[in-house]
Amino acid sequence: MALTQQFARVTNEYLDRCRASALDSSDASPGWDPPDGDLLDTGWALWGLIHLCRSTGADPQVIALLDRAVSGDPDGDVGGMRDSWTTTRCTTVSAIRPGLLAPVAIADIAAALDRVRLGDLLADLPASTEVAAAVCEFGAGFDGAVREHLTEHFVAVREFYRAAARHAQCVVTWVD
Repeated sequence: MALTQQFARVTNEYLDRCRASALDSSDASPGWDPPDGDLLDTGWALWGLIHLCRSTGADPQVIALLDRAVSGDPDGDVGGMRDSWTTTRCTTVSAIRPGLLAPVAIADIAAALDRVRLGDLLADLPASTEVAAAVCEFGAGFDGAVREHLTEHFVAVREFYRAAARHAQCVVTWVD
């Protein structure tokens, strides 16, 4: 099973309930189950965009923005859920524990994503699917149009963060 980048939009109150559930549960289960409409799976597309940006010498601030959007903030602690996350939510042995972005960070990220000129980032993407997939580190088995794949998932993340900003939500990120 391939690893994929996951996102969830949740309120601080929801996180507090999950923390309390983890503390009260004999198996430290956070009761994590956000509505499907507040979940996003971007596969490995954003990692591919980050690899492309690094290989083409894109603005380091854009790379840092994309890294932050997929990783969360270093001090973004999911609290009592962190210890039980891998066993209760993630399905792979090598799953990466979650990151958290608070509503203030979400507003900043959403505004910054709106300023990203995706066309400029994709300008140096090779025309050949095989070469473009290699630059994005998608692997030899990638099947599809790389530019469209990157665009579709970047737009989805941008819209996801916009909605979270409008509703003053947190975003939890993880790899599953």
